[in-house]
Amino acid sequence: MPQSFLNKKVLITLTVTGLVAKIAQLQMFARNNFEITPEQYVILAVLVENGELYQRQIAEITYKDRPNITRLINILEEKGLVKRVEDVQKRKVFKIVITEKGKEIHRKIKPYMLELHNSAVNGITKEELEACINTLCKMLDNLEPKTKIQT
Repeated sequence: MPQSFLNKKVLITLTVTGLVAKIAQLQMFARNNFEITPEQYVILAVLVENGELYQRQIAEITYKDRPNITRLINILEEKGLVKRVEDVQKRKVFKIVITEKGKEIHRKIKPYMLELHNSAVNGITKEELEACINTLCKMLDNLEPKTKIQT
């Protein structure tokens, strides 16, 4: 098989897999009547994992641009799931902090997300997953210099 065919096949497969994963998440959230979206859940998960962060840091971790992060944080703040806390060392700069209600929502949704992740890797060996992660990381390293995300 020619290399160019493989290159196209890899990118198409990655794109389709990402879309199907996103659809599966949206459907799972709708089926379970979660009060937030998968995108909003990602913000909560990042805060649970990393603690309080600046909006810019959340944007870098999630690869989302500044307007999207602002919109998502505004929605989560309106729902009482996160709050902006003024950074005492920097004027007019806020850290984003997850609230107890946000932690509770995260805890409620996390098992469903883990179940979805587990079904995605069903039948794939640890070695295959490690090889896949290594390959995807190399691809990410190749693509990052060609992208500019406004953070």
